Amino acid sequence: MSTETAAAATNSADKDLQDKGYRQPVVEVEGLTRILDGKYAEVRNLVRDNLVDYADILSDAETMSSDAFRERVKEVVVEMAATGQTGMGLPKEYGGGGDIGASIAAFETLGLGDLSVLVKVGVQFGLFGGAILQLGTEAHHDAWLAGIVSGELMGSFAMTETGHGSNVQALRTTARFDPETDEFVIDTPTESARKDYIGNAAKHAELAVVFAQLEVAGTSHGVHAFVVPVRVDGRPAPGVRIEDCGPKMGLNGVDNGRFWFDGVRIPRTNLLNRFADVSPEGVYSSPIESANRRFFTMLGTLVQGRVSVGGAAINAAKVAMAIAIRYGDQRRQFEAADPGTEQLLLDYGMHQRRLLPLLARTYAMHFAQEVVAGQLHDVFSGITDNEEARRKLESAAAGTKALGTWHATRTIQECREACGGAGYLSTNRFQALKADTDVFTTFEGDNHVLLQLVAKGLLTDYSGEFEEMDQFGMVRFVAGLAVETVLEKTAVHKLLERIKDVLPGGDEWDQEAGLLDPNYQLAMLRFREEHMLGGVARRIRAGVGGGGNPGTVFSEVQDHVIAAARAHVERLVLEAFVAKTAALPDGDNKVALNLLCDLFALTTIEADRAWFMEHGRLSIARSKAITKEVNALCRKVRPIAVDLVDAFAIPRVVLRSEELLSHEAAGVDG
Repeated sequence: MSTETAAAATNSADKDLQDKGYRQPVVEVEGLTRILDGKYAEVRNLVRDNLVDYADILSDAETMSSDAFRERVKEVVVEMAATGQTGMGLPKEYGGGGDIGASIAAFETLGLGDLSVLVKVGVQFGLFGGAILQLGTEAHHDAWLAGIVSGELMGSFAMTETGHGSNVQALRTTARFDPETDEFVIDTPTESARKDYIGNAAKHAELAVVFAQLEVAGTSHGVHAFVVPVRVDGRPAPGVRIEDCGPKMGLNGVDNGRFWFDGVRIPRTNLLNRFADVSPEGVYSSPIESANRRFFTMLGTLVQGRVSVGGAAINAAKVAMAIAIRYGDQRRQFEAADPGTEQLLLDYGMHQRRLLPLLARTYAMHFAQEVVAGQLHDVFSGITDNEEARRKLESAAAGTKALGTWHATRTIQECREACGGAGYLSTNRFQALKADTDVFTTFEGDNHVLLQLVAKGLLTDYSGEFEEMDQFGMVRFVAGLAVETVLEKTAVHKLLERIKDVLPGGDEWDQEAGLLDPNYQLAMLRFREEHMLGGVARRIRAGVGGGGNPGTVFSEVQDHVIAAARAHVERLVLEAFVAKTAALPDGDNKVALNLLCDLFALTTIEADRAWFMEHGRLSIARSKAITKEVNALCRKVRPIAVDLVDAFAIPRVVLRSEELLSHEAAGVDG
């Protein structure tokens, strides 16, 4: 703890806390880092060492031309591949690490550094390599995975089209089987069917996993994945047209491009055929009879991308928090409490209010991400690989990715503002953080679309018909159920009733329970989730029952659908945080994390207090009490705030920001 921070703990603003017998916890930073790093601490430290070795790339992004920086990013990615950190999720027999959980930990930690490197790693090893691993079979693995792991074979993941992004089932690229030559013919039938925004496409990809509508003997069998050569000896392959997407808001070290296909012929065996195949005679077969179920099963194997993006965004937010909180602990402005001495920014109540709840949410999102990454590892390692587990993983991954990336966008902006004009300088990292993470809210699915997926799972309880339903099918399904059935099937109602039993006051539990009781905090978020789900179900029943078109009904309730999904994910985040702190041994680090958990819970309730008041769960007096408690929690967190960001263990050279973080530049004595 810094001298300035320790002094802040005893200033007059905190005297009321001391008078009440409050004892300030002393954070053991290395111990807290071990808690955050979890079981993959060794992996995370390997990545941190690499980030230090390649720290110059952060300034290269500002000084190199776009073409030169793209080549530099590729060079770094290939060199990192040699350390083993980029292929940890791919099989050992092809040079990988064979550990999905380790691969997520490595990728998340890369989010502390240059994000063009991170995204290129994600495209090459996660999307391209992951698609061949998860959708292909042994022949495909033998042909390509070793080259992918080493970085010698660069590839693209060509799913998104100009006319269709999130609606993958409606893609227009075609793959027609020609039995006379035993080949598929890949075509781009319209301009809107071009593959767009594709990473590695403009410069480096030799192969692409192309998603296209499979046609056999005039019959369409839906979207399937094919391995298509896009370059030969560095030049576009015959029938392939490639165009650079040009300058972007950020991530200019990633060569995003567009593909058009004009009668491109590939061997029949280039169909990634884990879930479906075509015989030399032109007979289509699949172990999954339903076309919709087959499609969603294929997409479900690619969920690792969502988990990865969410984790990387949370880590980028940590960088912004570390810079802004350290700066606030050094920079002085105006005489306030002590005449003759300007006050530290972080001693101002408003500065605490701006940053410390975001710090609490960053910790909360970290532990929620840890849960989802664990689920991913268990499902794809075969530990809990069943249909229900996969559906719940897809939902949790979608929701955590949405909230994690939105959190990064908000946090980076607030931290930039909290650093004043200095935060606008490129050397202080906020330019790159803002520009490079902005698209994370779109990567791997638009966040609002992802929350619709979360809501579909909640409203249908991941029923047997889950994969059969589009959003309108979900409306029809819910309309046929009693609202009580919807709530009972989600299990939220039972959780809420059980937790209310341990709170005082009977029906007045929310008026008499202690604000810092995690049971109260969880009950409030569970009540909100249950009530919102019930509201959506009632609106759907009323709309369809009144003769409404399911599509129109869905559009009219869409804002309620998104709100219910968001409420569900925030509840999962709080549950993860509460469970994590409860499992820790007693000590000051546990006290510190409980402060953050309380701050996250109460600011979440406070942010939606209008809803809680509208629905009778928050009185005016209690609402004011929550605001008072949040302010008190901020004062308690303030003296340990620097320790809490130091626990992220972000290498100093990666933070850069010399003008912000040096004591002399900040005008601090000593």
